[in-house]
Amino acid sequence: QVQLRESGPGVVKPSQTLSLTCTVSGTSIREKDYHWSWLRQPPGKGLEWLGGISITTIDYYSRSFKGRTAISKDTTKNQFTLTLDSVTPEDTAVYYCAATPASLSFRLEWPYRGQGTQVTVSS
Repeated sequence: QVQLRESGPGVVKPSQTLSLTCTVSGTSIREKDYHWSWLRQPPGKGLEWLGGISITTIDYYSRSFKGRTAISKDTTKNQFTLTLDSVTPEDTAVYYCAATPASLSFRLEWPYRGQGTQVTVSS
């Protein structure tokens, strides 16, 4: 079964770039079995999809984050990463990486998720 684990800085200063890494085990991200996504949950709010890489290796982004978000894969390390530019305190959230079976929509369904990592944007 696929397992995911997020890693990255717990605190980022405003205007800086946030970089998070998701390490995948139980499957190879080279295979076309899953789409790979990043999600987040701000305090007191629901889960929101930032973007992902489909099984066709094309990356897609939520309209809300397009322009300051990039997601990429490193197949040699079986990892994928998120970068989010120009962060503000509103980007404070728990960030999750997720895997979606190829037959499902990765904009809406994330049956496999990491435990999440807290990111706080503060000076």
